[in-house]
Amino acid sequence: MASTTSNNEKKAQSTHPLSDKVQDALHESVDTLAEKAAHTEDRLRNAAQSSSENFEAKQQEVQAKWDQSSLKKYATENPIATAGIAFAAGVLLTSIFRRK
Repeated sequence: MASTTSNNEKKAQSTHPLSDKVQDALHESVDTLAEKAAHTEDRLRNAAQSSSENFEAKQQEVQAKWDQSSLKKYATENPIATAGIAFAAGVLLTSIFRRK
């Protein structure tokens, strides 16, 4: 409160009314900008939190589907055949992309 009183006293004693107006306008602009930045930051944080929760839920859903899939069962029961299929697919894709 003492600083407010001293600021008011300075304004009353000031001989530079134009610079005082500019200073006040700049302070108001900075305050407004800070409020808008804080509001935007809150919105971004909330959106990021929501996205993170959605991503985690989707990840759990996909993991549950993968755990129940027949492809996982085949790959677990036949690891050598699975590796051979993956190698053959890699060779095939590499030869296709090299031609272009």
